[in-house]
Amino acid sequence: MFSFTPIRVRRFESVPALPEPLVPLLEIANNLGWSWHHESVDLFARIDPKLWHATKHNPLMLLRRCSQTRLEQLATDESYLFLLQTVQRHLTEHHPSPGWFEARHPSASDATIAYFCAEFGLAECFRNYSGGLGILAGDHLKSSSGLGVPLTGVGLLYSRGYTQQEIDKSGFQQDYSPDLDLYNLPLRRILAEDESQLVVSVEFPGREVKLALWELLVGRVRLILLDANLPENSQEDREITSQLYGGNQVTRIKQELVLGVGGRRALARVGITPSVRHMNEGHAAFQALEQIRMSIEADGLSFQEALVVNAAGNLFTTHTPVPAGIDRFPN
Repeated sequence: MFSFTPIRVRRFESVPALPEPLVPLLEIANNLGWSWHHESVDLFARIDPKLWHATKHNPLMLLRRCSQTRLEQLATDESYLFLLQTVQRHLTEHHPSPGWFEARHPSASDATIAYFCAEFGLAECFRNYSGGLGILAGDHLKSSSGLGVPLTGVGLLYSRGYTQQEIDKSGFQQDYSPDLDLYNLPLRRILAEDESQLVVSVEFPGREVKLALWELLVGRVRLILLDANLPENSQEDREITSQLYGGNQVTRIKQELVLGVGGRRALARVGITPSVRHMNEGHAAFQALEQIRMSIEADGLSFQEALVVNAAGNLFTTHTPVPAGIDRFPN
């Protein structure tokens, strides 16, 4: 008779310590405002060009994988420290007050715009997008940051992003969907006052789906992302936000309910009452119905009254006005 003692395997990661002069790099890396500023990109690329390429231009991963020796060298490199100071100064001056929006529309100082989209293309290292729709949505956030437009983005946090492709050694194309490495992305959990994870729920037949709220800073614009990958949900429901445009029509309509209904509830949960709700493509259309429901409940309106009251606050953009680009669901 043999007995075996199970082996416990634990994962440890050795992370270099940033020398004091380089500590500001963390603040820069934790806001995607660096991604459209050439000197900021150069700031990270100069740390280790090969590693910068290998990490798909991910500043946080770069800083955690860079050798301690290299960081110590940079901490005494006067030209590099000058570049760091230049970038810091730019990122501060890039957000003047008042901004363009406030200066041009002083009477709309209390306005808030919610921008709903199924995908946001913000940086190569954050594969939360497929193509043109996501890149355009990401550019809207970046432009709003520069102009001082009071905009908050609302989307989904896909645990496996979007399908990626590569050519293998035999010359064949291979698809793969790696898990999102949350530790190496500038994502932050949105917490309640008691420091617990902030969660909203969306009703599905016979159950509620819980959604954790995350945020990403894009300059001075905030992007709120909803995540169904929670232990409180069934495995099937956890897959709702697993992949952009993944699954079948059932998965798609679940994602649209989460984005529209859950996204509007997420805004309410964090204390945002949007004056305008911009739906970028039809994936967020359920937002309009949730807004009507909220008005009926809060103000005692009839459906028709709530429909009229909220119509002016809804904006819709379509980019593919052809049958192939429009979702159709059976009854």
